[in-house]
Amino acid sequence: MTAKECITGRRSIRRFKPDAVSHELIAQIVETASFAPSWKNTQIARYTVIEGDLKNKIAAEATTPFPGNGKIIENAPALVVVSVIKNRCGYERDGSFTTPRKDTWQMFDAGVAAQTFCLAAHENGLGTVILGIFDQDKVEELIALPEDREVVTLIPLGYADEEPACPRRKTVEDLLSFM
Repeated sequence: MTAKECITGRRSIRRFKPDAVSHELIAQIVETASFAPSWKNTQIARYTVIEGDLKNKIAAEATTPFPGNGKIIENAPALVVVSVIKNRCGYERDGSFTTPRKDTWQMFDAGVAAQTFCLAAHENGLGTVILGIFDQDKVEELIALPEDREVVTLIPLGYADEEPACPRRKTVEDLLSFM
């Protein structure tokens, strides 16, 4: 699979087969995702894989802002919690901010890491969807996340049980300008 095929072929998957995903395969995907670029190579993204009863508890208790996400999580054999180490991106060694964007670089890095993870999963025959609507505090409590970290997104992971069509894309003319 070429990079272009991987990028253009990946879809958000919301229905999964019940087949478990091996821990070795998930480790391979994280190894690939570790090459995602980050602010000054800080590599702040962390991946926590949740399975079984705890996954179902997150689905039931941490998705009240959008219950549909709970159904997606329940249906997936694994849930990847993407977190970041706080207070590293955007900072200089003396604690000052490098740019006017301050610490918002951590969300940029988390997004790049999440997308890289999803592309690596797709290359390995797995489906994913990046979820943004959930109770962050509840997830952090349920997984006993260390104080120096923050949950950024949830990614249900498994073998796809659907083949969604490609959504309409904006044209290059809409997206690109030259000056």
